[in-house]
Amino acid sequence: MTDRPNILVIMTDQQRATASHLYGNTFCQTPSMERLAASGVLFENAITPHPLCVPARISFWTSQFPHSHGGRRNQTWMPASAEHAWQLWKAEGYATGLIGKNHCFQREEDLALFDVWNPFTHGGRGEDVHGMDWFRPAEGRRKVAAEHRQLAHQNPRFSYGTSELPLEDHSTGLIAGQATRFIEKHQDQPFALWVSFPDPHEPWLCPAEYAALFPPENIDLPPWRDDEFDDERAPERNRALYQMLGVRRDPIEDLYGVMASYFGMVRFIDDALGQILDRLEALGLREQTIVVFCSDHGDFMGEHAMQCKGGVFYDSLTRVPLIVSWPGQVAAGVRDQSMANLIDVVPTLLQLQGLAQPHSMHGIPLPTVTEASPRDATFSEYGSGGPLFTMSDLEKLPQPWGRKTLIDTLQWREAAGRCKMVRTREWKYVHDPMGDRDELYDLVTDPGELVNVIDEDRHRDALAAMRLRLADWSINTEDARPVPQPDRRHYELA
Repeated sequence: MTDRPNILVIMTDQQRATASHLYGNTFCQTPSMERLAASGVLFENAITPHPLCVPARISFWTSQFPHSHGGRRNQTWMPASAEHAWQLWKAEGYATGLIGKNHCFQREEDLALFDVWNPFTHGGRGEDVHGMDWFRPAEGRRKVAAEHRQLAHQNPRFSYGTSELPLEDHSTGLIAGQATRFIEKHQDQPFALWVSFPDPHEPWLCPAEYAALFPPENIDLPPWRDDEFDDERAPERNRALYQMLGVRRDPIEDLYGVMASYFGMVRFIDDALGQILDRLEALGLREQTIVVFCSDHGDFMGEHAMQCKGGVFYDSLTRVPLIVSWPGQVAAGVRDQSMANLIDVVPTLLQLQGLAQPHSMHGIPLPTVTEASPRDATFSEYGSGGPLFTMSDLEKLPQPWGRKTLIDTLQWREAAGRCKMVRTREWKYVHDPMGDRDELYDLVTDPGELVNVIDEDRHRDALAAMRLRLADWSINTEDARPVPQPDRRHYELA
């Protein structure tokens, strides 16, 4: 036992908030998330700072928006000049570990901050480890990787499948088992551990017993609008993405199949979360450990008649689960409705630990978990100022458009434009100075974001207010490092 709280951040990859019954899903129950929420605070309106893996993860650990830290693409990892949480925790003497997907740290100086380094990513692919060997033999991981490679394509847009291999050899089971062993090993010293599940990100290979929980008759499809992407009110960026990711041309059986794999992976993760919580409790560490559960960004998975993700800002991609729990120290069983952002998590943890927050961090400690005031707006962004990918560019590529088109155009689209989003509980506004159309959604009357009302005069005041919020945020966060101010004596003129 120690007098300093342990830090346990459990992050999934591409799990939208509404993949859980806690956020309104009608058919995917997540009892372990519910158990965690019962001992902490669930944030109903948590938003990712960027709906793409690397920028979101850098933003999470630096508590900065991508336009400040500079990691705005999947090819630009943690910058050399960045201040981030792991430097602080290592300096405080914490035992540190990463188990699972990295997609954030690349420099030797950063990797050396982790006492245990067990990276593992999509398709059953692992990397060199240090500090702890995997608790399962390599042969099992190789078999899972082989099944991923052999995954059949049901159509040009996506593939999915099931596996009968042991659960502990799949990434979720492997990472959960390794996490419990890290906790056992470091139970007598303060630790900071990042448990990073690669699922439910594609490839969608799900253990058969979990996929079987979601037969077609149990799945409720989200509402669609037939002409959503034939409508000129939809930005060209959104229309081009739909042509690659849209599912309307595919047999409905394929859509149900991929959804069964995705939600089966979510349930598998939920059981893994329960396994980790069980081990904390068995070791008497639960009241000594701050646990955060979140995801880096979401997935369409049927919403807007699409699957996977891209550079747009619908809630299915930007709204993520977020639960913070520390029994006996923070509120329990509370649902916070204010706007929250993933960049607020590290400042929250630092405050709960009694550590100073670096001035470079944009985030603000979360309300309810701390005494910080709630906020009524938050932000996200995408792109790094590259040329737009248009419908005419898409039409130059061979059909049928689908997964291959998505991958062939990936780096172009990830860098395209300068999209920025502001969201409140009532409104969402998306602006790209390089784009053809802005977006405005009335989330009260249209929670599915099916109609862009940017041109409706009756919403002129709401639009003006949201534009002002976006401009203020852009200005307030434009400097990655605070600019030195004049000495106090220059202000004392009397």
